[in-house]
Amino acid sequence: MTDIDEQGRSEPPLAADEAGTLLGFLDFHRATLAWKCSGLDSAGLSATVATSSLTLGGLLKHLAYVEDSWFSESLFGRDPQPPWDTVDWKADRDWEWHSAAEDSPEQLRILWQEAVDRSRSLTAEALADGGLDRLASRPRQDGTRPSLRWILVHMIEEYSRHNGHADFLRESIDGLTGE
Repeated sequence: MTDIDEQGRSEPPLAADEAGTLLGFLDFHRATLAWKCSGLDSAGLSATVATSSLTLGGLLKHLAYVEDSWFSESLFGRDPQPPWDTVDWKADRDWEWHSAAEDSPEQLRILWQEAVDRSRSLTAEALADGGLDRLASRPRQDGTRPSLRWILVHMIEEYSRHNGHADFLRESIDGLTGE
């Protein structure tokens, strides 16, 4: 039985195998980002804190990009899909952050949710074909290929770091606090 917290997030399992534990924590952090971004309009998703240009909308778009980059492009060696395939990354390495202000809240939420859904499907496929030791199809710039285990841990780290940002942003918008 899965415990659901007061924000509707599934608690990570207390006693699962390695894959189940990693996936449980990743899904918990994905649900945390969804919670921090829920119910906000364009102004809320575009709000910044102090001198930072970081926004919740930017976080959604960035994490959609990171999901696709690691699971589709790196793990399975697939070419970038829209909207990532037409971006001139050399001209603007932070395109996803900057362009989020042009997207509606619905577009941002759909982009992120579809990326998460693809990542879950690709993770299941990789687990069935090599498990956590399965290496990425596309090597990194130094020629090394991370394992699915490494990618999952990296994604947990990525969401954890950005959820800390989301905490400050959301609290500055409407006072919502919580882990």
